[in-house]
Amino acid sequence: MQQNTTQPSDHQTEDWLRLCLVSGVGPRILTALIAHFETPGAVLAAGTTQLQQVEGVGYRLAQAISSAKQKIDLANEFADCRNANIQIVSRSSAEYPRLLREIPDPPGVLFIQGDLRPADAVAIAVVGSRNATRYGIAQAERIATGLAHAGITVIAGLARGIDAAAHRAALAAGGRTLAVMGGGLLKMYPPEHAPLAAQIRDQGCLISEMPPNYVATRHAFPRRNRIISGLTLGTLVVEAAERSGALITARQAVEQNRDVLAVPGPVDSRNSKGCHALLRDGAILVESVEDILDALGPLVEENQRDDGRAIRHPAELQLNANETTVLQTIGTEPTLIDHIVQQTELPTQRVLSTLSVLEVRQLISRLPGGCVVRR
Repeated sequence: MQQNTTQPSDHQTEDWLRLCLVSGVGPRILTALIAHFETPGAVLAAGTTQLQQVEGVGYRLAQAISSAKQKIDLANEFADCRNANIQIVSRSSAEYPRLLREIPDPPGVLFIQGDLRPADAVAIAVVGSRNATRYGIAQAERIATGLAHAGITVIAGLARGIDAAAHRAALAAGGRTLAVMGGGLLKMYPPEHAPLAAQIRDQGCLISEMPPNYVATRHAFPRRNRIISGLTLGTLVVEAAERSGALITARQAVEQNRDVLAVPGPVDSRNSKGCHALLRDGAILVESVEDILDALGPLVEENQRDDGRAIRHPAELQLNANETTVLQTIGTEPTLIDHIVQQTELPTQRVLSTLSVLEVRQLISRLPGGCVVRR
């Protein structure tokens, strides 16, 4: 996704933006309105009586929505975005992230500064305590580095502690990282992370559902967390106390039918109690990046990588050249091993050993008659 679009090219984007700027229209109300009227244009065109038929919409909010086209001027928002090279992506856009579209309450619009790519759909959220220990920082750095080396995008919230450690490690490893902010993209929080945000913008992107000059309140961060988990295949909690905000992200991941993973910590550390509670409740225990790749299932659709490859399973990112070559000859219909040997021009023994590796990684299955098939 290029970052050169700031002025919407269609009325639907304008309608989404205007509706989202109505005071009182949060994620829950927006979802209910769209469920009832189907499009933001239909919502804005509705009368107050019709709008009040939607649960949660009272008379005052109905008035604000029905008068939004006359009272909400988008010129300032477009100017802010144009001047800061911020792209506005609405739910009507083909560029809107597919995984985020699937959550129960997706944002109507996203403000994006930087470059959001198709490959970023293979992503893991790395979250945890703002008051992180040295142990937590070390684990976040180690795992984020491994994810970056594996070609998996690291997503976090630019917060102090675990989030910042994960962002920095992914950047240092030459990987991609995205930061989802609670406030507007022009109102940096925390302010000391402005240099880090600039690096992320150059090596990934910054994302917010709030307009560029919105100053985040404490209520904005739990709301933001659903986007962090919604953009990813799974949420990894590295270190969290019993009442950590990272646990909110984990709960939202569960509601979104995404994997929840946790790193165990010292049993006498207060900052590990949240992770241990998640593990008792069934979260996937993570000691290494391999644990994450093993836990993730096949993708719903092929993911196009920056190097031109199309992958169907995150585990493919860990394959060496021979393993990738062999896998590419195997389809969803039974494939003869003799055919693989012929196509790859590799020694038979090398092909057989490679097939064993692919089977262990749960990328293929063996069939009778000397055949294999992609899972």
